[in-house]
Amino acid sequence: MSDKKIKVTLVRSVIGTKESHRATVRGLGLRRLNHSVELPDNPRIRGMITKVSYLLKCEGQ
Repeated sequence: MSDKKIKVTLVRSVIGTKESHRATVRGLGLRRLNHSVELPDNPRIRGMITKVSYLLKCEGQ
């Protein structure tokens, strides 16, 4: 198992976005603007990040 982490921050509002994109943001654990979470670096999380990349800022750890 890899212990790599990705820090993800919500930098744009989900207002006016598709419902599935809002659900993806919630699934990543992001609740409000400028909220950050550290997530494991795996294909499932990477796919979610790719889907809503226009709303996020990502930093590798």
